[in-house]
Amino acid sequence: MSRAPLSLEQLRAAVVAGKLDTVVLAMVDMQGRLQGKRLHAPFFLDQVVENGSEGCDYLLAVDVDMNTVDGYAMSSWQRGYGDLAMLPDLDTLRRVPWQPGTALLLADLAWPNGAGPVVASPRQILRRQLDRLAAHGLTAYAGTELEFVLYRDSYEDAWRRGYRDLTPANQYNVDYSLLGTARVEPLLRRIRTEMAGAGLTPESAKGECNLGQHEIAFRYDEALACADHHVIYKHGAKEIAAQEGMSITFMAKPNAREGNSCHIHFSLRDADGRSAMLGDGPAHLSVTGQRVLAGLLDTMREFSLLFAPNINSYKRYQPGSFAPTALRWGTDNRTCALRLAGHGEGMRVENRVPGADVNPYLAIAALVAGAVHGIERELELGPECTGSAYDDPAAERVPATLRDALGLWESSTIARAVFGDEVHAHYANMARVELTAFDAAVTDWELTRGFERL
Repeated sequence: MSRAPLSLEQLRAAVVAGKLDTVVLAMVDMQGRLQGKRLHAPFFLDQVVENGSEGCDYLLAVDVDMNTVDGYAMSSWQRGYGDLAMLPDLDTLRRVPWQPGTALLLADLAWPNGAGPVVASPRQILRRQLDRLAAHGLTAYAGTELEFVLYRDSYEDAWRRGYRDLTPANQYNVDYSLLGTARVEPLLRRIRTEMAGAGLTPESAKGECNLGQHEIAFRYDEALACADHHVIYKHGAKEIAAQEGMSITFMAKPNAREGNSCHIHFSLRDADGRSAMLGDGPAHLSVTGQRVLAGLLDTMREFSLLFAPNINSYKRYQPGSFAPTALRWGTDNRTCALRLAGHGEGMRVENRVPGADVNPYLAIAALVAGAVHGIERELELGPECTGSAYDDPAAERVPATLRDALGLWESSTIARAVFGDEVHAHYANMARVELTAFDAAVTDWELTRGFERL
């Protein structure tokens, strides 16, 4: 993994010089959000670096509103809602330019008294799959393309309005438009430059199809570092927007127009650092590359819960949109769930299924697990799709709802085998919690359809 842009020695020097006074210790929850504590920097250096800190185990057993819910074996009223150990990963230490005097680092989660890692935590799930891949002499690299919709309303104003009648930052489709994106370039520039100051490597910013929709892309990295950068960027972009009196949403489908995607670019390298997917086979794929794609396709439906984890995730899959549902592969073909992109050593597969609401650790873990599945089973890759995958009646499809995805996950022997019983049960319960909450809700759609007319 990439080394931290701020060493422990540099942090000590900055604290002594009065340039840093706060350290944010953050864990990643099931929803892919950062949770944690702001620590006084001298206390962090004196106590937390060596001993870690604590957080309630309910942080991996609540819904998106932080409500305690039933069904989690690791955390409950019966178990007393005890502590998790938050162990600083010093390789993730960095300055946070958008918060003066502040540094941030991520924590790995363990049970107290040396009882081992919390296997259902997202970082640990990804680490386990990367270890399985390493046993084959391979390293995974990934890059995430995260789209968002920007509004000129603050988060507080959006809340008071019930998230209705908000003002998008652009009033028309600004896909690749330099004129349209120039209107919000001060904010986009601030996000890019301050993420660079936090040790990420920005590549570009561009407009997208929805009103006020934009994408800021970052350089690919080793898989765990990519996921770390993803959550830091997503968190930081919201904080920066809030400081500017604006708001950003990463919902997969915030309105009836084009949804927010998170295309994940994925590749493997061998022990010599060379592409393990490049070869003399179809579409310049090696035997390993063919098996990887075959494994991804073979597991995608059963792993859909990790690519599309929310009720709203499935609203993004609309006919004729750039959110493909056909489980086919093709070279530079955006109608396929898996698109081969790049060339030579830069060749990679782009998974176009996830939306911007995805937890990157879980999604990349699913890609790694699918790749290992294809390699270990020596799966054969089916024919390439050279036309529109939308028009292929024989193609398997992404499940249409979270309920369908949950059914596939629960019945999947592959998911249970590769992720383990605990992780399998934990994330099935997460989906059940969301479905129960949604089934009990009365929506605006129901009120509009039925208040007067029924």
